[in-house]
Amino acid sequence: MRLQNQPMLQQYTKEFSYNLKLAAPVMMGMIGHTMVALVDNIMVGQLGTAELAAVSLGNSFMFIAMSLGIGFSTAITPLVAEADGENNFANGKSAFKNGLFLCTTLGIVLFLLILLAKPLMYLMKQPDEVVELALPYLDLVAFSLIPLISFQGLKQFSDGLSMTRYPMYATLVANVVNVILNYLLIFGKFGFPQMGIVGAAVGTLVSRFIMTILLWIFLKRKEKSTAYVTKIKIFVLENKMIKKILALGFPSALQMFFEVAIFTAAIWLSGILGKNPQAANQIALNLASMTFMVAMGLSVAAMVRVGNQKGLQRFKDLRRIAISIFLLTFLIEAVFALFFILFNNMLPKIYLDVDDIQNLADNTEVITIAAKLLIIAALFQISDGIQVTVLGALRGLQDVKIPTFITFIAYWVVGFPISYYLGLYTEYKSSGIWIGLLAGLTTSALLLYLRFNKLTKNLIRK
Repeated sequence: MRLQNQPMLQQYTKEFSYNLKLAAPVMMGMIGHTMVALVDNIMVGQLGTAELAAVSLGNSFMFIAMSLGIGFSTAITPLVAEADGENNFANGKSAFKNGLFLCTTLGIVLFLLILLAKPLMYLMKQPDEVVELALPYLDLVAFSLIPLISFQGLKQFSDGLSMTRYPMYATLVANVVNVILNYLLIFGKFGFPQMGIVGAAVGTLVSRFIMTILLWIFLKRKEKSTAYVTKIKIFVLENKMIKKILALGFPSALQMFFEVAIFTAAIWLSGILGKNPQAANQIALNLASMTFMVAMGLSVAAMVRVGNQKGLQRFKDLRRIAISIFLLTFLIEAVFALFFILFNNMLPKIYLDVDDIQNLADNTEVITIAAKLLIIAALFQISDGIQVTVLGALRGLQDVKIPTFITFIAYWVVGFPISYYLGLYTEYKSSGIWIGLLAGLTTSALLLYLRFNKLTKNLIRK
């Protein structure tokens, strides 16, 4: 009754502190993943726009594979969170063990699929010099999918137990390793071979193995998680839990795939426009990805807290907590939008050597295009943040099929046709591609919220 007597807004804002406490380590960990790409892009950008475009092209294949792996792994979190809310250790351990097995298997499959897909680069109308640089880079980065998706299985389990700090610690250590190896191997410092963008791939691969091993060690040493991660028979699988994870995991993987695929399509469309538009697209996409990781952290908080409340059958609190996370996301993303608008001309200069006289014309064009894209990115910050946090809340409810259909409609029926037409057939070009992204994200945010609103009201009525 005390809750009903509180002012309406305070019912939501009172949750901000705990939501941030839970989400902050996830944000830092997710930003850590993006920092690997940021460091690669900044260091590779010093080599030239062709090298930067090559990393962009190689990572476009990686983004698709990572979206499937990371999206699938999110099935583990709501199952563990619900079991934790119910104090059901057996279900929690089963979700972890079977989920980790499936994630590792999926990582191997995705690695092999990327190797098979490499010839597609020659059919995508990309600049020849960019393709030749991208191929050896992709080989090593593709192999890093195996430790990365295994890490995601461990991370989603850890998040489900509200132990969000330990994946962050592992990621931060891995980032330090990545920066050091990049410096040594890209530029050939301290007697190491000068490997160019292949050196960046080596740094990414090594850092992802270290990240996975560290998180396993952390979880094994912590009292809350040690019983889950020790004495497990990884190849003794349980069909019932396998089916449950697959039923949640594949739709979740498709949800993330549909979104990441449209951003990947933006990379390919930019490549058709030329190496400079593609490099500019990569800069704007990398900056937007950094801020998106904050929303991803809040999405995990929504998934965990909604999963806990579902296990406790407290549906009014479930709805209130979820809406508080949506509101917090809106406020944070509005600040990021303002930041992009104010500094849209300065931020792209971080990625390129503006004093390089030989490449001055190319660098100037890239900076000019990227600055325009950041204005559009500022506009879709809010839509992007809201759609991913609502999606997290729906996953916490274990509602995945209808949201999968919604994301397909938003990105591929609404967003992509706009990107394709405006980018290739109008004077908007790169900006037109991103206007399509804005349309898709806004449609997704609106439809997913309507779905959440209907589901939670029905649960409360029942």
